[in-house]
Amino acid sequence: MNPVVQQEVTGCAIAIAATIAGISYPQAKRVANHMGIHADNPALWSETGPVRRLLERLGIGTDPVERPFSGWEALPDCAILATKWHIWRGRPHWHWVVFVREAGRAYVLDSKKELKTQVRTDFGRIKPRWYIPVRP
Repeated sequence: MNPVVQQEVTGCAIAIAATIAGISYPQAKRVANHMGIHADNPALWSETGPVRRLLERLGIGTDPVERPFSGWEALPDCAILATKWHIWRGRPHWHWVVFVREAGRAYVLDSKKELKTQVRTDFGRIKPRWYIPVRP
């Protein structure tokens, strides 16, 4: 799986959907916008519904329930992680990333543009709160 860099400061949900679907950010954004999902909508950082609907439209299934993060070994081969979890203006907010385990290696794909590399293995620095399994 290859990372997709978010092209908007608040576009991590669109970028992770593009990453999992194997399409470009503009393609995923076009689909999202057509569905009424926009990167500047705070619901993308404090609700799971919009990203689940976008992934479903792109042909990707997710488990219906978020699961608490208990360790990297416990994650399925593909999962959406909620990181940088915090309360802002009375609502929880987070940053979306994708966890991948394939070909004997595990890594996180982080869409943040400012990173040196979007492929991360510095698991000690990433603090997931919970995750959503992605169905194969």
